[in-house]
Amino acid sequence: MSYDSLYQQSLSDAEAFWAAEAAKLDWFEFPHTILDKDGDDLYRWYKGGKINTAYLALDRHVNKGRGQQPALIYDSPVTGTKKTFTYTQLLHEVSLFAGVLTSLGVRKGDTIVIYMPMVPEAVIGMLACARIGAVHSVVFGGFAAHELAIRINDARPKYILMGSGGKEIDRVIPYKPIVNAALDEAYFKPEGCIVLQRDFVTCEMTPGFDLDWYDLVSKASPVPCEILDAWDPLYILYTSGTTGAPKGIVRDNGGHAVALHSSMEYVYNADPGSVFWAASDIGWVVGHSYIVYAPLIRGCTTVLFEGKPIKTPDAGTFWRVIEEYKVNTFFTAPTAIRAIKKEDHKGDLFYKYDLRSLRYLFLAGERTDVNTYEWVSALLQKPVIDHWWQTESGYPMLANYGGLGLFPVKPGSAGKPNFSFDIRILAADHSEMPSGHEGAVVIRLPLPPGCMPGLWNDNERFIKSYLTEFPGYYFSGDGGYCDEEGYIYITGRIDDVINVAGHRLSTGEMEEILAGHYAVAECAVVGCNDELKGQVPVGFVVLKHNLDHQADQIEAELISRVRDMIGAVASFKTVYFVERLPKTRSGKILRKIIRCIADDSEYQVPSTIEDITVLDEIKWTLGKKS
Repeated sequence: MSYDSLYQQSLSDAEAFWAAEAAKLDWFEFPHTILDKDGDDLYRWYKGGKINTAYLALDRHVNKGRGQQPALIYDSPVTGTKKTFTYTQLLHEVSLFAGVLTSLGVRKGDTIVIYMPMVPEAVIGMLACARIGAVHSVVFGGFAAHELAIRINDARPKYILMGSGGKEIDRVIPYKPIVNAALDEAYFKPEGCIVLQRDFVTCEMTPGFDLDWYDLVSKASPVPCEILDAWDPLYILYTSGTTGAPKGIVRDNGGHAVALHSSMEYVYNADPGSVFWAASDIGWVVGHSYIVYAPLIRGCTTVLFEGKPIKTPDAGTFWRVIEEYKVNTFFTAPTAIRAIKKEDHKGDLFYKYDLRSLRYLFLAGERTDVNTYEWVSALLQKPVIDHWWQTESGYPMLANYGGLGLFPVKPGSAGKPNFSFDIRILAADHSEMPSGHEGAVVIRLPLPPGCMPGLWNDNERFIKSYLTEFPGYYFSGDGGYCDEEGYIYITGRIDDVINVAGHRLSTGEMEEILAGHYAVAECAVVGCNDELKGQVPVGFVVLKHNLDHQADQIEAELISRVRDMIGAVASFKTVYFVERLPKTRSGKILRKIIRCIADDSEYQVPSTIEDITVLDEIKWTLGKKS
C-alpha cells in the first residue's frame, strides 16, 4: 500500500490500524480493548493486553530458530574493544542478570536507576529490568551529582546500576565520586549499588552497599519473563522542563513495542537480520528506542558504539564502522555530520571505506540545515532522510517512509506525519494556519501508541505542560509550517522565533543562510534584547580550520547574505566568532543559554550540557568584542 492510503486509514480508523500492527507481535494475551482511557481520563492503548518487551526483543527470536544471528555488536574505539553477542548469548546474559536482580529482592514495579557508559552491560541491565517488570531509568553517564540526586529522589530506585567510569577520547571520568555525592545529597536512599568495574578506572567499594557486578552474576541463575500488562511502565526517561525540575517521561510496554516495530518496518525499512546503527547514547530517547528496543524487537543486529564522530581516532570512524559491520541503516544527529564535515570537508577519509551496504542515513535530534543535508547527500549518494520526534513521542512524528517507497525529499522539511499523528499548525488564537504560514505545531488527541501516556507520578504537570495550551491537542513546543503538498517544516522551538520591530522572524532561517557560507562550520542565531526594536538577531559562528585570519571579511559577507536573502528588516548586524558552541551531550545547541549570556540575564545551566567551560568562552568573546 502507499503512504497516503495507509496514513488516511490510520486517521479514519486508528483502532483498526493499530490493532493490525499489534497483531504482528507475540502477545501472551491479545488486548481486548485497543483504545481506552485510564483513571485520569488520559488515553491509553491496548487495555487487557499481556506482553513482555524483553521477550519480544530476545526470547521470541531464539524460539523461532534465529538464536545464532548477531543481536548486539559492541565497538569501542576509546578502549580498543570489540565484541558480538548472538541472540542466544544476549538472552543468556539478560536472563542471568535478571536473576541477579530478583535474588536481591527486585520485583515487578520496583525502579532501578542505570548510570553507565556505552557498554553491553548497560543494555543487559535495561533488558533485565524489562524481563522482570522492574522500571528502569537510565541517567546519562557523567551527569552531575546534583542532577543525579534529583532523579534518585523522583524515581526512588531500589538499586543503582553503575559503571566505575567512562572514557571520552583523551580523558577518563570516574563515576563513583559522582554517585557518592548524589547519594549524600539525595533524601531517598536506595538499598545499594551494583558496580561494573572497568579495567582503566576501578573504584573503591563500600562494604555492604556496593556489590560487584560479575561476582553477583557468577552466583545467579537465569529467570523467565514476567507476564506484564500492556499498561505497565517499561521505563522513565527524564527530560528538561521549563521550571528546571526534570520531567519523568513514562513509556508503557504495549504501545511502545507496537509503535517501535511499526517504525522499523515503515520508516526505516529495516527487515529482520539487517544491521541497524543509531550513533547515539542510551541516556537519550534515541538510544532507548533505536539502539536497544526497536532493532531487537524487529530482529535486527544493533550496533553499540562507544566513541565520537571525530578523534576516535579521526573523522572517518563512522564510515569505518559502517564498512566493518555492513550497516544497512544509519541514524545520527546533524551535529555529528557537521563535526565530520569540519574535520574532513573534502571527504578524503570517507573515500577510504566501502559503504555499499548502507541504504539510508536518517538525521534527527535537531533541525537539519540545508547546507549539511546537501553536503552529506553529495558525499554518500544515498537517501538522506531528516525526521522529527521528541523524547515525549519516543519515535518519529514526521518522516519519510523507506518501507513504502520514499517520496521526494524537500531539504528543510522533516517530511510528512507518521501514522495517526494528526499534525496541525495553529495560531495563538487556536485557528488553523494556511499553507506556508508559521504557527505552533500541535497534534490532535489521541496520540498514537508509543507516545508517553503521562509523567512519572505527576499527571497534573503532564496535562499542564502539554495539553492545556491548545485544548484537544498535544502541544509540541515547536513552531513550523506546512506546505501545499503536506510537507511540514519545523523551524525550532517557539521561543526561537523572534520579534524584530513587529516582524516575526525565524532564527532557523538565518542559520540556514549563514551555514551556506563556505567558511562556516557551525552556527547559532539567537534573538537578543534591543531597546529600539525589541529583539535583534545575533550570530555565533564557528569557522572552518585556518580561516580565522579572514574573520573581518567573512563577518561582512555573512551580514550581507542575511540582508540580501531576508532583507534589512532582519536587522542582522552582529556576528561573534567562537571556537565552539554550547551543546547538550546529545548534540543540541543550547541557544537559550547563549541568548541569556548575551543579554546578561540569569540562566540555569542544564544537566545535559556537554562541557560547561564553553560558557566562559562565550562570555570572554562577548566581552572582548564589546
